[in-house]
Amino acid sequence: MTRRVHEVMTGNPVTVEKLTSLAEAARVMRDADIGDVLVVDEGRLRGILTDRDLVVRAMADNRDPAETTVQAVCTTDPVTVGPDDGVDEAIALMRRKALRRLPVVSGNGELVGVVSLGDLVVEQDPGSALAAIAAAGHDS
Repeated sequence: MTRRVHEVMTGNPVTVEKLTSLAEAARVMRDADIGDVLVVDEGRLRGILTDRDLVVRAMADNRDPAETTVQAVCTTDPVTVGPDDGVDEAIALMRRKALRRLPVVSGNGELVGVVSLGDLVVEQDPGSALAAIAAAGHDS
């Protein structure tokens, strides 16, 4: 039987509001030991901000992290999956779009989770070296 995204996703993903400063978003990432945050506005997904976005789109352009908001540099309109989509569909989408994480959004547009490459590796090949690395990341 095909597993569904809601079975492997991380529920309650870390989010920041679109007007959050880059400095605060970076602190949130540091404190949660993660490389991205989902950007929301009134509970609706508006984008995704990665640690790479902070470096390439903000620091490299000499943006003031205390004054620049996440909406100014985040990836808007991110690719998403639904909680009832198949894990195989999520993997194919990540492969096709070269993505490491997918926000999970319900049919009514509510953000319900995030599924990462690590989540899917653990699901598909739990004995692999990549699965061991991904699992270790959840323990630290």
